Amino acid sequence: MNNYVNDLFGLEGQVALVAGASSGIGAEFARALASAGADVVLGARRADRIEALAEDIAKATGRKTLAVSLDVTDRASVEAAFEKAKAELGVPTIVCNNAGIARPNWALEDSEEDWDATMNTNLKGMWRVGQIAAKAMLENGKGGSIINTASILGLGVGPQQLTYATSKAGVVQMTRAMAIEWQRWGIRVNAICPGYFKTEINDAFLDSELGQRMLAQSPAKRAGKLAELVPAMLMLASPASSFTTGVALPVDGAHSVRLA
Repeated sequence: MNNYVNDLFGLEGQVALVAGASSGIGAEFARALASAGADVVLGARRADRIEALAEDIAKATGRKTLAVSLDVTDRASVEAAFEKAKAELGVPTIVCNNAGIARPNWALEDSEEDWDATMNTNLKGMWRVGQIAAKAMLENGKGGSIINTASILGLGVGPQQLTYATSKAGVVQMTRAMAIEWQRWGIRVNAICPGYFKTEINDAFLDSELGQRMLAQSPAKRAGKLAELVPAMLMLASPASSFTTGVALPVDGAHSVRLA
């Protein structure tokens, strides 16, 4: 039984790259991927954070880790990160496409600057990483798994989230479009749609009166714990999902069911 489980969910021999690995969901995913047996490339703009985290993960798991400078809004930066990963650990066969920002605001008060910054990171940046990852996987000839971090706000909307929700709805549709084109080469593309998990990009909103009222009205009556996102990510990263692609999977304590 153990061999069967390990064959399905183990990640030994794989290289995983996490974009947006310096904190929150990305950091949690990087730790989990190494614990499951993958060597891990941590990419982010904050070099000091990912270097420290890469060292901690290597000590805790015994896996190889690599910290790379990665700005998803800059194509040259993304290409350089994948080239460094290939040179030092190998072509990533798992990519957690996780970098994102949030600037909550009422729709009438949104600025063009906020719109452009959000779309350039959350949607265009995710497209950029996905395309470069797929080209590397295609050249490598082994396929792989790309996991885009979307949101339940890509499936339904909430107040003060026009720009963010629009960007994440785009991620969901982008995931589906990539999936139908790249499946022929063994490249799976799926999205995880987290509910409300407290991270650096949303802690102020969740601590606000509006955020607390929203959580109190949700089916789970609470925010999620980052560890509760890990099983879904590992399933989509592993051989267990070899025939699963184009899925937008909510992990949200039934919050999106209420939104529907």
